[in-house]
Amino acid sequence: MTATAAVTAGYTLAAGPVRADAIKTDTGGLTAGDAMIELADGEMPGYFARPAGVTNPPVVLVAMEIFGLHEYIKDVTRRLAKLGAFAVAPDYYFRKGVDLTKITEIPQLMPIVNSKPDAELLSDLDSTVAWAKSQGGDASKLGIIGFCRGGRTVWEYAAHSGALKAGAAFYGSLLDPPNPVWPKSPTQLAGEMKAPVLGLYGEADTGISVASVEAFKAALAANKKTAEFKIYPGAPHGFHADYRPSYRAEAAADAWSQMQAWFRKYGVLS
Repeated sequence: MTATAAVTAGYTLAAGPVRADAIKTDTGGLTAGDAMIELADGEMPGYFARPAGVTNPPVVLVAMEIFGLHEYIKDVTRRLAKLGAFAVAPDYYFRKGVDLTKITEIPQLMPIVNSKPDAELLSDLDSTVAWAKSQGGDASKLGIIGFCRGGRTVWEYAAHSGALKAGAAFYGSLLDPPNPVWPKSPTQLAGEMKAPVLGLYGEADTGISVASVEAFKAALAANKKTAEFKIYPGAPHGFHADYRPSYRAEAAADAWSQMQAWFRKYGVLS
């Protein structure tokens, strides 16, 4: 896929060329499209997908990577809808007035996404849940899934929301660099988790060490919090991201299966 075609398709170029065999999930049997989610300070764009003609489907939030609301995240949303969920991916960096999917350099992205306050992020997610409920979603069966920075968001939201039934964090960071708008890292929130979370990590992740995952696992256990972890041998960061070279098909497929089983176990999916 050329750079021009990738941009047209909505993929980010920030992490390198888009794989020609990136997964494409159709909208057959689904209602899907753009959304405007009401907030206290305006409206937040997002993307949703839900099974057509189904009443009260469970709500699953999709927490994106740092690269914006691009085609991979939209495709994940459709994949969840095919499983029976009302899945919605909010574009919670929208206040910056920049289309992150068009930024091609990581150093340009980081100051934008790192300035997002956790308090605002969590409020945006709560508003997304309220919107999905207003559209007929069953917020009593609430899940959240996230990738990379979105994986961190899963842990943060699990410590925040008493309504959450379960979360699945794909290679979410556990230790934060100093940042005044991020009061606590996931590791510091080990004692505050309110929902069971599945952590899916890569052994070869150069940014998240196996040791840090094991330390977090121990902290959760010490606080009697429900969590499970799977570490994929040889898998790098971004192993589920089928649009870029980090993709590892076997690990990605297993992790997706693990996520489904986790959500079924805790009543998000039936």
